[in-house]
Amino acid sequence: MNRLLILSLVILTNACRAAPPAPQPDARNLIVFTIDTLRADRVGAYGYQPARTPGMDALASTGSVFTRAFAVAPITLTSHASMMTGRYPPGHGARHNGIRVDPTVPTLAGALAGAGFATGAFVAAFPLDRRFGLDRGFGVYGDRMPRGAPGHAVNERSAQSVADEAIAWLAQHRSSRFFLWVHFFEPHAPYGDPRDGRSAGARYDDEVAEADRQMRRVLDAVGEARPSTIVAVTGDHGEAFGEHGEIAHSIFVYDTTLRVPLILAGPSIPAARVDEPVSHVDLAPTFAALLGVRSLDADGVDLRPAMSGVRLPTRELYAESFAPLLDFGWSPLRAIRADGWKLIEAPRAELYAVVQDPAEQHDRATEEAARAAALRDRLVRYGTAAVARGTADPEARARLQALGYTSGAAAPSTGRADPKDRRELAAQLARVTSGELHGKALETALRDILRLDPANPQAHVRLGYALQEAGRCPEAIRHFQRAVDGRLPGADAHLGIAACHALSHRFDAAAAALRDADRAEPGNPVVAANLGLMLSDGGRPAEGVPHLRRALEIDPSFDQARFYLAIALARLGQRAEAAQEAAELLRRLPPDAPQRTEVQRLLENVR
Repeated sequence: MNRLLILSLVILTNACRAAPPAPQPDARNLIVFTIDTLRADRVGAYGYQPARTPGMDALASTGSVFTRAFAVAPITLTSHASMMTGRYPPGHGARHNGIRVDPTVPTLAGALAGAGFATGAFVAAFPLDRRFGLDRGFGVYGDRMPRGAPGHAVNERSAQSVADEAIAWLAQHRSSRFFLWVHFFEPHAPYGDPRDGRSAGARYDDEVAEADRQMRRVLDAVGEARPSTIVAVTGDHGEAFGEHGEIAHSIFVYDTTLRVPLILAGPSIPAARVDEPVSHVDLAPTFAALLGVRSLDADGVDLRPAMSGVRLPTRELYAESFAPLLDFGWSPLRAIRADGWKLIEAPRAELYAVVQDPAEQHDRATEEAARAAALRDRLVRYGTAAVARGTADPEARARLQALGYTSGAAAPSTGRADPKDRRELAAQLARVTSGELHGKALETALRDILRLDPANPQAHVRLGYALQEAGRCPEAIRHFQRAVDGRLPGADAHLGIAACHALSHRFDAAAAALRDADRAEPGNPVVAANLGLMLSDGGRPAEGVPHLRRALEIDPSFDQARFYLAIALARLGQRAEAAQEAAELLRRLPPDAPQRTEVQRLLENVR
C-alpha cells in the first residue's frame, strides 16, 4: 500500500472522529408514567441497592434525574391534577380525592390535543375516575375497573391490565404524534399478600419491581417512535413506614410523603442530576416547551435550564393536605419551602432546615420565630386554610372510603385539632385501611379506633364486615346499623345487613335492607342485582327479574347479574330466554374463566 493511500486513510479516519455526532431527533411524543405511592429512596437510580428497577435506572442513566422533586400533596387526585395543569391545588380546585378539577382550568392534554396530538390515558385506581375531571383533553381515557365478588366494582386494577390497554392504544397511534399517560397503582397498599409473613417493606419493593416491569413493556411497544419520544417517570406522592409516627400517606406533609422520584429522558434532555428543588407543577410547562406547543397558564416553571446546569430563579414551593380537615375535622396542613427552609402551618407550626435536616427531625420554629413568621406571610398568596367540601356522589364517597382516603367525618368550623395530636388515631386508621391487618388483629384495631372515636361510621362498617366474615352476624348487624345511623355515605352498610340476613335465609329482610341501600345509593348495579337475587331466591323470581335487568342496563358487563338473571328466568319456566342469557354470558367470559363450567351446566339444563 503506497504512502499516499495510507495518508488518505489516516485523514479520512481523523475526519470521521472529528465529525459532530448526528443530531438527536426532535421530540415528537410524550409518555408520562405516574407510579402511585412511589418513594424516591426505593428506586435504584436514587441509591437504593436492593432495588429491582432496571427500567427506571436505564432512563436515569441517559436522562435527567431530579434528586429533590416534591409533590404538591400526599393525595392522588390532587397531585395528578397539579401535574396535568401546572397549577397548585388552589388554582385547580381538586383539594382532595373526590373533589372535581375546575373545568375551566386548561390542561396539558387539552393543549396537546389542540396541537394535533393523539391523546390517551390509562389509569389504575378510582380516585382518577373520569368523573373527577382529569379526562379533559384525552381522546381515550381508560378508567374502567373490574368487578369482584359479589359483584362490587373494584377500586383498583393491576399494572399489567393498564399496560395491556396502553400497548393496544400505542399500536394504533405510534405513527402519529402522541401523548400517553399511564398510571400504575402498585405499590399502593395493600402491598402484595399481607398474610405471607414477609415485611411490608419487602412486599412494597415487589410491587415497585412490578410497576417497573410493566413500564418496560409499554416502552418496548413504542417501537420506532422511541428515539423521538420523551419519557417521564414520577410518583404522585411517597409513603410512610412509621416516620413521624405516620403509616401510609394523606395526613401529614413531611417529605416522607412529599418527596418523589422524577426522571426525564429522551430527545433534548441531557444526562444530568439536578439537585434544585422542583415541583410537580413544573411538569406541564416543561413538557409544553419540549414539545413546542403553546405554554400553559401555570404556577410551575420550565425545567430545561436546570437540566442544562443553569440555576432556576429563586422561588418557593407550596404543598398542602386538606385530608385532616375533610376526613376528620382536624386542622388542614399547608407547607412552604424556600431558601433551604420549610414551614408547616398548623395550630403549632413547625420549621425545618431541610437541607441540613432532610428527615425533618429538629423543629426550629421557636428558635427561628422571625424566619417562621416570614414564611407564614408568604403563604398568604396561596389563599387561606379554608376550603369547600367536595360534592362527590354517594357511590364515589363510599369507594374512596374503601380505599382508605376519607372517613366521611364532619368538619367543625372551630376548635380544630392539630393532626400531630391525633397521630395515634391516624396511624391506627391507616393500619386498618392499608389491608395489613386480618382476623383478630383487624377486629382489635377497629375496636381500638372506636374507643378513641366511638361514632366513626367507617370503623363501624369495617368492623361489621370483619365480624360477618367470622360468622358473628348478629353482632355485625349492630355495627352496620351504627354506620347507617352515622350517615355513612353509600350502600355498604345496608349491603352488609342484607348479606347477614341472606346467610340466615331471611330473604324478605335482606330485600328490605337492599331497598334501603337503593335509596342510599340510587343507580348502584350491585344493589339492584342483589335485590333481584334475594327476591328470586325467596321464591319471587318474577319480581326479581326487573331488578336484574336494571342492573344490566346500568352495567352490561356485570357478569354475576346476567348469571342470576338466567337462573330467575329458568325458575319462571322461560327456558329460551334463560338459555339466551347464559349463552351471552359464555360469549363474554374469557376462555379460561373458572365460571364457564357452571354457566355451561346451566345452559345445558335449560335447552
